[in-house]
Amino acid sequence: MRLIEKVWFQGHSAKWWMVPILLPLMVVFAGLSFIRRLAYKIGLLQAVKVSVPVVVVGNIGVGGNGKTPVTLYLVEKLTEQGLKVGVVSRGYGSNAPYYPYQVHAESTAEQAGDEPLLIFQRSGVNVVIGSDRVAGCQLLIEQGCDLIIADDGLQHYRLARDFEFVVVDGKRLFGNGLLLPAGPLRETKQRINHANCVIVNGESSWLKQAHNLDIPALTMQLTANKVVNVKTGESVKLSDFLAQYLVSEYKVNALAGIGDPKRFFNTLEQYGFTIARAQGFVDHQTFTVDDLQSFSEDLPLLMTEKDAVKCASFAQENYWYLPVDAVFLHTSNVENITAVITELVKLVDEHDARDSYELKR
Repeated sequence: MRLIEKVWFQGHSAKWWMVPILLPLMVVFAGLSFIRRLAYKIGLLQAVKVSVPVVVVGNIGVGGNGKTPVTLYLVEKLTEQGLKVGVVSRGYGSNAPYYPYQVHAESTAEQAGDEPLLIFQRSGVNVVIGSDRVAGCQLLIEQGCDLIIADDGLQHYRLARDFEFVVVDGKRLFGNGLLLPAGPLRETKQRINHANCVIVNGESSWLKQAHNLDIPALTMQLTANKVVNVKTGESVKLSDFLAQYLVSEYKVNALAGIGDPKRFFNTLEQYGFTIARAQGFVDHQTFTVDDLQSFSEDLPLLMTEKDAVKCASFAQENYWYLPVDAVFLHTSNVENITAVITELVKLVDEHDARDSYELKR
């Protein structure tokens, strides 16, 4: 974790002086963000509404909080309803030969970015990346998509949207509550109330304390039931992996290049692993062979699925990743997310009916 993130989320006492120094820059950032959003609200800047419903999955802060598992969950459930779903993403850290760029089977993480490649490999749906997400949506529409999910698109106001999910990390929440760069927030906490639904990743007391929350709130957990070999693709149940592949008290090495690496390491320990050595990297870390040479080959090296797509080209036999899925466990959560899925399907039906009416006229 970068030092500034320790200040944001852990109140790093040794560097407390960094926040006051950054406050003037925060004021500038807040002013520019307010003016930009106001310009879209009053029509000085025009949001572009594409010809199919757009669903945004985003957050008000920086760093990983579970957006990708939520996107994959929605893709799966909406596909089960018979919809052709596409995903548009900025493709953070990508170096594609052109934009908008459609992710395909031969794409690399360097070309597509780690999360878009992960979404494509897991779901098989059309995924397009590029900073111009309106152009990305048009490409998906040309391929017959009924509905588009904008992954991490909450602040991309040029793209009009029909439904917004805000995902919140139940553990780290909003850090010190300040805007960038003094804190981790891109927008204030009040922005959540302008969305359609908030999803909290992990149990949190925040929902009980958020008395002024005016939108549906759901709690999810990330669960895993298998590990997958990065090099061979072999899939092994977690229980079998613990029993057959590990010796010496289930010891493993672990790495994570995500927003909160410690969360991944805690997850491994909860599943029964003993971590001999854990190393966290910055979010979206571009891995090389040298980054992983210091890990012992005698122990399995466990990583996240997002990290695995960047290590596939030089993976060793002892590299494994832990795929996770978003799960809504409580009955009320399951009923509410089912209702939300139904509402999203209705968006497509209403849109199709509107188009049909326009054609008849």
